[in-house]
Amino acid sequence: MAERIDYEPDPPKIEPDAHEALERLVQSLHEHGLLRFANDLVRAKTPVAQVLVDGLAKPGTLNAIQNLSIVLMALSRIEPNQLYKTMFALTDALKCIGAWQPDADGEGHTAPGFTGAYKMLHDDALWQALTPLIEAMKAFSAGLERPVDKPISAFTGKPSSA
Repeated sequence: MAERIDYEPDPPKIEPDAHEALERLVQSLHEHGLLRFANDLVRAKTPVAQVLVDGLAKPGTLNAIQNLSIVLMALSRIEPNQLYKTMFALTDALKCIGAWQPDADGEGHTAPGFTGAYKMLHDDALWQALTPLIEAMKAFSAGLERPVDKPISAFTGKPSSA
């Protein structure tokens, strides 16, 4: 009786192997000119570095970098759901402002007068809407009065090393 032959065929090639993928990547980089750009950049490292250092040493560039870092520090303190609500509430408010049109006959948007203003002072819904804005203006005013030596020191709470 014949012996059974154990033969397992190689699985068909579905994706390229690492070497083929690397060759294809290098060819694509070459075709799009990125290899030449990278090579030129590496060869010109001293002049490129000098241009970058000269550009970064300007006061305007330093101010822009510091301002951007301050914006990012402020954003890091805001919870994403609060920022989401604030941004979309602001968007809705801007849509309202842009869509507002006075009445054609001029009625309904006249000044309330003394008695109308007095009635507005007793409008609970109006005060419920205005209270967060008034508190926000108080916090904003207090923030403007706060002295700051160095923004990063104020943000981290660490004393300035100067």
